Amino acid sequence: MALSRGRQKKGLVPRSAHPGPAEYASAHARWEESSLRPALAKSPERKAQFETLGGIPVDRLYTPIDAGEAGSSIGLPGQFPFTRGVHPTMYRGRVWSMRMFSGFGTPEDTNRRFRYLLAHGESGLSIAFDDPTLYGIDADDAEAEGEVGKCGVNVSSLGDMRRLLEKIPLAEVTTSMTINGPANIVWGMYCLVAQENGVAPERLGGTTQNDILKEYIAQKEFLYPPRPALRLVIDTIEYATKHLPRWNPVSISGYHIREAGSTAVQELAFTLADGMAYVEETVRRGVPVDEFAGRLSFFFNSHNDLFEEIAKFRAARRLWAEAMRDRFHAKKERSLWMRFHTQTAGCSCTAQQPELNIVRTTVQALAGVLGGTQSLHTNSYDEALQLPTEDAVRIALRTQQILAHESGITEAIDPFGGSYYLEWLTDRMCEEARRYFDRIDAMGGVVPAIERGFFQREIQEASFRYQRAVEAGELKVVGVNAYAVDDPIHVPRLKIAESARRAQMRRLKALRAQRDRARHTAALDRLRAAARDEETNTMPAVLDALRAEATLGEIVHAFQDVFGAYRERSMY
Repeated sequence: MALSRGRQKKGLVPRSAHPGPAEYASAHARWEESSLRPALAKSPERKAQFETLGGIPVDRLYTPIDAGEAGSSIGLPGQFPFTRGVHPTMYRGRVWSMRMFSGFGTPEDTNRRFRYLLAHGESGLSIAFDDPTLYGIDADDAEAEGEVGKCGVNVSSLGDMRRLLEKIPLAEVTTSMTINGPANIVWGMYCLVAQENGVAPERLGGTTQNDILKEYIAQKEFLYPPRPALRLVIDTIEYATKHLPRWNPVSISGYHIREAGSTAVQELAFTLADGMAYVEETVRRGVPVDEFAGRLSFFFNSHNDLFEEIAKFRAARRLWAEAMRDRFHAKKERSLWMRFHTQTAGCSCTAQQPELNIVRTTVQALAGVLGGTQSLHTNSYDEALQLPTEDAVRIALRTQQILAHESGITEAIDPFGGSYYLEWLTDRMCEEARRYFDRIDAMGGVVPAIERGFFQREIQEASFRYQRAVEAGELKVVGVNAYAVDDPIHVPRLKIAESARRAQMRRLKALRAQRDRARHTAALDRLRAAARDEETNTMPAVLDALRAEATLGEIVHAFQDVFGAYRERSMY
């Protein structure tokens, strides 16, 4: 009590006497008159309007009035609405998983890189596939010429997956696979190789991106029309629910939506809308929500605006928890969790002065961690020029390790929680996202909105506004339209030779000559029959086709025989 009286004598106000909204408003008015007005007269602000990278207007000062009841309503870590994190101890218990997105050349090339990363402290694998694999095209297809192994590893057959995963401890390491259109096939390969190595399905942990809706919205690597493609995703969710309880069958991805040019709010809203569409379709299939929702995960971009990104991640957890509880009536706490992986913004990397990308990546990684991510990939500084070299990858991984072990940001849970500005911005992003949800629902849902070109137009317009602002100099990009230099770029080059395609072609030729033709033909016929029957889950037929040595491209063509291909109409 004596200490309390001593503080009062020095003019310090007890917490119980903190001013209310009226007092804050009065104090704010006095501050504007006595302090702000003279300061502006002496030195005007840099510009008339300040805003986030995504275009949200930012006032010069935020107070408890702007944060509203945030101080008491944001909740606590590990409790609904999970704004402050899904785990009660967050990084005080364990730091995030460090995953470096890796893949190039032949399966053997990438296998060597995986083992290098694991030896240098990576805690999970993240596989990048090349364009032929992403588009469901075998390496010996004419359309694959010039692309095999160039932007990821090539996997055309079950044998390729065996080579890719050789000597990788699949029971101990979780694996993320960035694959969408042919995700069911590539996942099937992974599962079969694990079984061959004695790893039971229930022990297998990892994630397939498998988010086909965002392909139509942003990345455009689709193979079939939207409705049958969505069915194949639900097949994987249902199959994983029954057989692979530790596997995340879908990583609902905002990353590519952001890379296509969206704002942070659009990334937030469109990603969550996609997630709700998957939940809705899986429940319609007859799978109870609490049996699968806990294995859904998310994948977000982390861009340059530190506070906007932190607010986005916090808003995402809150919105998802509310939707799962109120819209889908989930009962298990884990069903309400939004667990997500974060990757720093590839679209922010510049070819000019590429070393500066190390700084950008650090800021973006910081936002991901302060926003509560469960795993993180940091882009390498040379990504605007090529596939990363080993040195560049090591620097990117060390960036995460410095944040985890030297920066102090893992010591407190949600350290910016309660910030007047951050809580206002989190609330604002929730409001803007809900407006998008209403517009999408009014169109009949995500698939009808895709077919009408709604998402595509919204992203195109946002991308155009951003590019126009950069070209006008209104947005500064250091090294590009500000502080540019004419010095030559000195970056060690990583080149993928055409020998990767030749090696893959030889293997496919041998595979086709040696396999049992009758077994192969019968398996693909059964796959087509399963695809025609909308009541049948296609995953068992996919696995049978792989066991019969059907290639990736052959299985895709079998599905296209039933579903057809898809051509998007132009959006202007």
